[in-house]
Amino acid sequence: MLAILGFVGTIGLITGLIHFYLWKRLVKDTTGPGRWRRVGTVVALVLAVLVPATMAGTQIAGAFWLAWPGYLWLAVMFYLLIVLLVLEAPMAVARLVLRRRSAAAEATTAAPKPALVGMAGSADPPAAEAVDRPDHDESRRLLLARGAAIFAGLTAAGITGYGVRTAVGPPQLDRVRIPLAKLPRSMDGLRIATVSDIHLGPLRGRAHTERIVAMINRLDADLVAVVGDLVDGSVAELGEAAEPLRDLRSRYGSFFVTGNHEYYSGVEEWVAEVDRLGLRVLQNERQEIRARGGVLDLAGINDVTADGTGVAGPADFTAALGGRDVSRPVVLLAHQPIAVHEAAKFGVDLQLSGHTHGGQLAPFNLAVKLQQPVVSGLGEVDGTKVYVTNGAGFWGPPVRVGAPPQVTLVELRAP
Repeated sequence: MLAILGFVGTIGLITGLIHFYLWKRLVKDTTGPGRWRRVGTVVALVLAVLVPATMAGTQIAGAFWLAWPGYLWLAVMFYLLIVLLVLEAPMAVARLVLRRRSAAAEATTAAPKPALVGMAGSADPPAAEAVDRPDHDESRRLLLARGAAIFAGLTAAGITGYGVRTAVGPPQLDRVRIPLAKLPRSMDGLRIATVSDIHLGPLRGRAHTERIVAMINRLDADLVAVVGDLVDGSVAELGEAAEPLRDLRSRYGSFFVTGNHEYYSGVEEWVAEVDRLGLRVLQNERQEIRARGGVLDLAGINDVTADGTGVAGPADFTAALGGRDVSRPVVLLAHQPIAVHEAAKFGVDLQLSGHTHGGQLAPFNLAVKLQQPVVSGLGEVDGTKVYVTNGAGFWGPPVRVGAPPQVTLVELRAP
């Protein structure tokens, strides 16, 4: 609970600063003092409160009705911020040009007119005569600010709309072939259906699970791996939504490892529930997979951010990978790609992960890259291959841009 409150508080501070910037660019710069500026200020304050209120309300108080408006605004806010920041440089140049033109025009108008000597009727203009001045550039600055605001608003709304359509649509199927040096020839072509980050919660329910299960079952895979972040809520809230998982089909078993969100949602209850639904929960342990005359070790660790004892204990690589027959290939299920740094020390051949959502909201994937060694797809770290699936759901905004939802069929190939 304290972790959630701390997270919500941090988000509140960050979104408060962002909304101040948005107010400056979208309200203060585009209106004069008066009613419309007051209305815009009130709207900005309400939206600033909406984001942390949504996170606290959905995570703590069960106020799921806040989810759609709150999380949609979070996405629009993000893209408004990005577009306006991109526009800062050209807007600064435009404002500089306007100032210079205004200064030049004022200097020209203020210069004294030459006297026309010998011309009849020539005389200095009366001192009291008003001097014509050029149009003030304040109106041009206002027009410039309004144009930028309209462009940013339309762009953010368009990107968000596209992202909603992508996020709530069916996951795409990614097929990837990964060679493993130790894989016996008899096991060549072993297929693992991999899914992560289903994120059942305020905006995703039973129909979402049913669609994913149906998609996986059509693959007729040898193994099914669910690599964490199944839920955003308790068993009491989401047990019915997770129920279709009992229908998963595979030749040699379906397996599950915890993600960080299970630890926010009652990990002990969820481990028991997932086990009841027929998935083998790998908690810092491994399972021999005997298939086609060969043997493969399938290992799983608790999420690397886990902090507790027993079921809620942290990742234990030694328990999961120590003392094994190193002549066998080993595939590790680990929710976060960053676990590969430790996994590589134990000679893991392949790690299957999720967690990143592929960035979910481009260009946020660039920030994810600072924390995770692989954001999406296949990579290699310290000699260990790591495949990261985008995940089949979403967290927070029901929006995906540049990272469509995904179920992956991993096919292992022998040398």
